[in-house]
Amino acid sequence: MYLDYNATAPTRPEARDAVMEAMLAVGNASSPHLPGHAAAARVDKARRQVAELLGCSPGEIVFTSGATEANNLALRAGCSTGGGVITSAVEHPAVLETARELTADTPNALMLLPVDADGLVDLADLHKALASSKVSIVSLMAANNETGVLTDLAPIVEAAHAAGALVHTDATQMVGRLPIDLVDLDVDLLSLSAHKFGGPQGVGALFIRRGVDFPFQPLIFGGGQERGWRAGTLNVPGISGAGAAAAAAAHALPTEQVRITELRDKLEAALTRQISSCHINGARDQRLPGVSNVIFSGAPADAVLSAMPEIAASDGSACASGAPTPSHVLLAMGRSREDADSAVRFSLGYATTARDIDVAIASTVRAVAQVRQALGSED
Repeated sequence: MYLDYNATAPTRPEARDAVMEAMLAVGNASSPHLPGHAAAARVDKARRQVAELLGCSPGEIVFTSGATEANNLALRAGCSTGGGVITSAVEHPAVLETARELTADTPNALMLLPVDADGLVDLADLHKALASSKVSIVSLMAANNETGVLTDLAPIVEAAHAAGALVHTDATQMVGRLPIDLVDLDVDLLSLSAHKFGGPQGVGALFIRRGVDFPFQPLIFGGGQERGWRAGTLNVPGISGAGAAAAAAAHALPTEQVRITELRDKLEAALTRQISSCHINGARDQRLPGVSNVIFSGAPADAVLSAMPEIAASDGSACASGAPTPSHVLLAMGRSREDADSAVRFSLGYATTARDIDVAIASTVRAVAQVRQALGSED
């Protein structure tokens, strides 16, 4: 039973078909002949499909290899104006590590905002950080990859812009799962990755709001594709799949959002009812529909997952798998190292069924009891 959508979603049939169709064709999207024009048309279509999902103009979309590259581009561009960087203690490593690298030679240039026990940033802390020094960019994720906690971006954008700072959001986990309208949400830069909403792996995008003017240095130099932001031959099959997945996600979003929320709530209600010392992490009313991060006290997550191999869930971020330390997200939320080590993340998506949840409930109840009994930590 696959319940690890935050790591990667199963490829949507529409995306598979688009990838195969593009792979069976020939043509470099930068070539001037007819096959090249056909490849460019596929890219243009995908750009429109991604833009429609986000509520922006196709010309504001730059395709990348994924959200990690998009985050790097966004932060490097933002820092090129001079000034500090504000982000939070619970960001994805693609933001945290990039921000640390960019500010390494400038004392106090990086400001990490704390979060409360629910994983939420306090707006007062942001105002204080903005007032403390010149800030070039504020980067706060739209939805946390480990807990699903949502960030209320509107007041953050207002505060940052009033202080003369750009705003970037890593929306990797939100895109395709909750509505986004970039006409109303006035962020300057937004990152996404196609495989989180059913597209192929290895392709993503960076939204760059038209009219935002800053110097930038691309990560990859060459032929100047993607308006100079990213050189290199365009990955036409991957981009086509990303576009098709975006269109499918946009079409199904209203019904998927409700259905997946109901399945998550069913999972959490059963686990908290049937398993003692079981706690849900993150703001209950401010989370993604399909994410449930659960602490099973006295039962290390790796042991629980090993005891239920039929369930594909996670003991943290897939991008930090094998890390020897507990989740930096849960530690920042005030959880103990022991509790952070005992947290399992279930993440649901478009193909999750009620039967998947029934099996996951039964398997988890059995696995936690088995691990606690083995460790002598039963209540």
